[in-house]
Amino acid sequence: MEDSFNDTQKGYLQGLLDGINSPGFLGKTEDGKFTGDAAAAGPETVYGTEIEDLCKEETIKHELNGLDCWDSMLQADADKEFAKGGDVFRFKFYGMFHVSPAQDSYMCRMRIAGGELNTLQLRGIAEMADDWGGGYCDVTTRNNFQIREIMPGNVTNVFQKLTDIGLTSKGAGADNIRNITATPTTGFDTHEFIDVMPYARSMHHHILNNRDLFGLPRKFNISFDSGGAVSVCTDTNDIGFYACKVGENFDGIEPGVYFRVQLCGITGHKQFASDCGVLLKPSEMIPFAAALIRVFVENGDRTSRKKARLKYLVDKWGVEKMLTETEKKLNTPLFYYPVESCIISQPKVKHGHIGVHKQSDGDNYVGIVVPVGRIVTKDMHTLSDLVDKYAKGKVRLTVWQNLIVPHVSDAQLAPFLAELKKAGFQYEQTAVSGGLIACTGSTGCKFAQSNTKGQAIELGRILDRKISLDQPVNIHLTGCPHSCAQHYIGDIGMQGVKVKNEAGESTDGYNIVLGGGTDDDQFMAQEVFKQIPFTDVPPLVERLLNAYKENRDAEESFAHFTRRHTPEQLKDMV
Repeated sequence: MEDSFNDTQKGYLQGLLDGINSPGFLGKTEDGKFTGDAAAAGPETVYGTEIEDLCKEETIKHELNGLDCWDSMLQADADKEFAKGGDVFRFKFYGMFHVSPAQDSYMCRMRIAGGELNTLQLRGIAEMADDWGGGYCDVTTRNNFQIREIMPGNVTNVFQKLTDIGLTSKGAGADNIRNITATPTTGFDTHEFIDVMPYARSMHHHILNNRDLFGLPRKFNISFDSGGAVSVCTDTNDIGFYACKVGENFDGIEPGVYFRVQLCGITGHKQFASDCGVLLKPSEMIPFAAALIRVFVENGDRTSRKKARLKYLVDKWGVEKMLTETEKKLNTPLFYYPVESCIISQPKVKHGHIGVHKQSDGDNYVGIVVPVGRIVTKDMHTLSDLVDKYAKGKVRLTVWQNLIVPHVSDAQLAPFLAELKKAGFQYEQTAVSGGLIACTGSTGCKFAQSNTKGQAIELGRILDRKISLDQPVNIHLTGCPHSCAQHYIGDIGMQGVKVKNEAGESTDGYNIVLGGGTDDDQFMAQEVFKQIPFTDVPPLVERLLNAYKENRDAEESFAHFTRRHTPEQLKDMV
């Protein structure tokens, strides 16, 4: 007779134990005995934190799980009223944000695994924005879409139509795992080691189908880098999976494609993800991520929002303990391997997300500029028609807030480009406008101190007209310290602030950081200018770029130029 359980029996037993140890189970005394007596079980806790010590958001989740607010959403729609009380936070579990006072309406943030859409979905999103939103959509810095200006009465309509077209917004907000990002050219990139789209999609569905992977201590980001030419900023994520290769003649491991694991990227707190030494087979990534997230769920800080991200648990424990606890969840040892023994991807191609590029199969992809990520529905319908006519009905979104159309044959390329230009789409490389990134800004976010999108477009127009550069630059405008536009990784990064003008009136301004980069050019930008009114920003940046052109060494990039000068030296130049 076998003295061990089979996999099915182990699964049932693990489920029983998970239920017993869940925060809602009232049946364990302090010495570990089961009981139905509430008093004997001791104070009620959420993963070891007593109820009275929970922060506001954790208390809201404890009173009613955000996934269980569907009836409240239906009732609010029937009454044509906005969410009230704790439901304002819970509705974010369905990707629905009441963005008052900037806009007295809802914003819907979607989940689009790896940023891949078909034209049916692109048209469906445009229809939702026309029927229930403001007639436009925003591409986000997590290769995703947002619809704004949704009024009460239409919230559940939007969610249901998303489901109808094969998408969702569940878990896109609040304390959940945000949209899974992936190299936007994966599957056809000439530089990549492996197509990571299947893994991004698998991670996406794993989250959606495991209730315990919702309601984390804070938000959580996961990204997959295929080793391709276009950056997906994987090192800014809580978990970053980087494809690599191990060659022949290495002891203890079969040659092939593997993934290195980086942890705790959070650029708003000035930290990139760091390699933790773990090497995974492709099939091991999803179980590893799920196990580590469950460790975070059970041990993350639920008393303070400021210390609730993964970074702070790892700061408290150390990486070694974090990985040891993850191993316990996996019931299998992790494999450690030096990064120096791995074949790492080539440097990323800056602005490889814009213009015409060859694919690995001989076709072409075309990167289209979407100024600061905002696209009107008319253009979404037009683009869908052109993609169906000249490509293969697929579109990719990027973390650079633009669109990529893959699978355009050589024969179809010229007519496709001609029709794009006729319709007003920009696909040509430019030094500035192709690298402009902006968060929603004060027109749509209560935290923002400046009109980032409008001012980014104005800045781009001025600079493209006045400045000629032989190397592209990235300019990131973010409205507040939350850094949704990741200003610390831009060549030029700007954080919105309020400043006083000569009349003593409050006006939009920026603190400006310089020299940021990511991936193979990783660097956290340094602050150089403070409290600059926006009216002074375009001429300041123009002088800065001219100083770079006049004083750089040979083919030196703007980022490297600023890094070898002190803030005082850079100020003197302009």
